[in-house]
Amino acid sequence: MGKWQGLSHNQAGWVAITVCMIVLLMSGCASMKAGDSGSDTGVTADKNAPLYYDFGDVLVPRAMKVDKNASFVFRTPGLSAGVLSLKGRVDGYSLITFFENNMANDNWSLVSAFKSFRNILLFKKENRWCVINITEKRFYTYLEIWVSPTVEGASPNL
Repeated sequence: MGKWQGLSHNQAGWVAITVCMIVLLMSGCASMKAGDSGSDTGVTADKNAPLYYDFGDVLVPRAMKVDKNASFVFRTPGLSAGVLSLKGRVDGYSLITFFENNMANDNWSLVSAFKSFRNILLFKKENRWCVINITEKRFYTYLEIWVSPTVEGASPNL
C-alpha cells in the first residue's frame, strides 16, 4: 500500500481508469479469439437473418417484432391459421420486395398486389391463402400476415 500513498486522488482515479480499460481491452480480445475458433466449424448464426414465426412457411424479416396482443394463431397437427401482427422500423417497399422475393421459395404464388398507403399482397398455395398487409405510419411500419386454409368446394379459379 506504500506505493499508492504518494498519489493524489486525481492520479489514483486515472490509474484506476487505466487499469479498467486494460482489463476491458484484454477481455474483448479474448472474446474475439474465442469467436474466431467457433467460425472454423462452419456454423455461424446471422443475427439479422429472417425468421419463421408461427407459420412455418412464411419468412419474416428479423427487424419486425411480433405484437402478441394483436396476433391470433390457431394450430392443429398439420395446420396453422390466423393472423400474426408485427411492427418495426422498416421501409414498407422493402417489405413488399422481401415478400415478393421470399414467398416463392416456400411455394407460395403471388395472385395479386395492391400498392398504396396500405399495401396488400395476396398469395396462394394448393390448400391455403396468405394475405400480407403492410401499412406505414409515422414511426413504425405495421405488418399483418393472415393465413387461412381454403374452403373445400370453392372455385379453384378464385
